[in-house]
Amino acid sequence: MQPELTPKQQQLRDYLESEIARTGKAPSLRQAAEKMGVSHAAISQLMKALEQKGVIKRDGRYSRTIHLLNRAGQTAGLMRWVEVPVIGRIAAGLPLYAQQEWDGSIVIDGSVYTGNNLFALRVRGDSMVDAAILDGDLVICEPSQYAENGDIVVALVDQEEATVKRFFRRRDHIELRPENAAYPPLCYAFTAVLVQGRVVGVIRGPEGVH
Repeated sequence: MQPELTPKQQQLRDYLESEIARTGKAPSLRQAAEKMGVSHAAISQLMKALEQKGVIKRDGRYSRTIHLLNRAGQTAGLMRWVEVPVIGRIAAGLPLYAQQEWDGSIVIDGSVYTGNNLFALRVRGDSMVDAAILDGDLVICEPSQYAENGDIVVALVDQEEATVKRFFRRRDHIELRPENAAYPPLCYAFTAVLVQGRVVGVIRGPEGVH
């Protein structure tokens, strides 16, 4: 059964639906406040009310992604699109949601790229060409500090630059293997490598929209 909404709640729900249909993503709270002529705090309260009534849901504490729900409580069909941050540089020691080095965002198909708190990282170089990951591509990643042998991961090496490589845990070291015969495998001590995420997809570059 469709929940009963106040006029303001219905106005916000209709606005969210129209913006998602138009742009593929939900508007910011600031945009919604300006459109409806109310305060940011009022929009926050309306969002909370819509969430409590099962009209929308939000993807966790650190996500700004809003999903409209249909009468069955499932994500509405037009809500396939999810906005994820593009990371310019991974800062050592910080959880991904606390990173400051954002380099914009990209809208992806949430029915293809599933997972929570996804992020994107732009690839530099040709070390992964045999895995169809090219210079300038965006890899879509799911945060994880664990990887299975053979997974393609984003790893932070020596607390410095992040690299995209295929992961193997050996008896006495970590092997990060390029997917390009021109480059040798890289071997590191266990303490030198921090897995930050597993690659779950690739968006072709240079702008990640092709």
